[in-house]
Amino acid sequence: MEKKSFPELPRKQQEAELFRMIIEVLRQEGGRALARDIIQVLLESDNGIPEAYITEQRPAKDGQHMYRPFLFPFNFAASNLVFANLITRPARGELELTKEGRLVDVTAARFDAMVEDRARPEWQKRHEDNLARKAKSADADVLDDETETPTDDWRQELITALYGLTPVKFELFARSLVKAMGVNLDETIGVKLTGDGGLDGYGYLLADDFRTTRVAIQAKRWQGLVPSPEIDKFRGAMDKYSAEYGIFVTTSNFTRDAIKSARQGSRVITLINGDRLCDLTAKYQVHVKPVIAYELDEFFDDPE
Repeated sequence: MEKKSFPELPRKQQEAELFRMIIEVLRQEGGRALARDIIQVLLESDNGIPEAYITEQRPAKDGQHMYRPFLFPFNFAASNLVFANLITRPARGELELTKEGRLVDVTAARFDAMVEDRARPEWQKRHEDNLARKAKSADADVLDDETETPTDDWRQELITALYGLTPVKFELFARSLVKAMGVNLDETIGVKLTGDGGLDGYGYLLADDFRTTRVAIQAKRWQGLVPSPEIDKFRGAMDKYSAEYGIFVTTSNFTRDAIKSARQGSRVITLINGDRLCDLTAKYQVHVKPVIAYELDEFFDDPE
């Protein structure tokens, strides 16, 4: 009988597959990481989960927002591991291994069953609490995205806004971001629609030891995954201008082959996907402004 692909597996089996993967990635990342960074590692790894399934987005029922189906089994798997005392959530959007999580044998025959057995009472308690408060629907836990912070709606708003830009204006945005990151842009290369050898920007980065590095920039306002041939074409454009360093910016993400291609050779190309693009836009405040918000903690959950 042919083995089912990950998207074809029942939800419970998907979660069980992710138990081991999440713990292994956390060990690889030093024991603590953002959930979205764990998902990025899963995207880059040859683990049997299709890249398209990890990155797929669908319109929500309200017609205004998008959701990622992969986050459902991922978030449930993470919650099971929390309830099983193998990981904790030190902050919303972050996961950290407990002492037991650092030592547990994820290859043991009953590992999945152990996690589910430990988590079951906690799921029951959560269900009863929700019913008592009558504050959430039966699907509330399913729709709760633990990979983001309460104020992260702006990230999807930014990506949507970038998709709405013309290709020329998106390239202008990418150059503005790279300039804010310390690259001194060349005003003659990568600013025209044609004749620049496939570059969307070019500049010079001065290191602390006064060594100057030539930097090539590529910006793709894509919704699908950027494939490896695009990386190869960019590397060819880098050759034309003898660039030692490359930055490839996209609103979406990269295929596994593209990521491997970017890391090969003597000149590694830095890949900036949609999530990283949001991080850098916020860090350097390129056409965004910070807003302070506060969230009430669990003290207010019980009125007595």
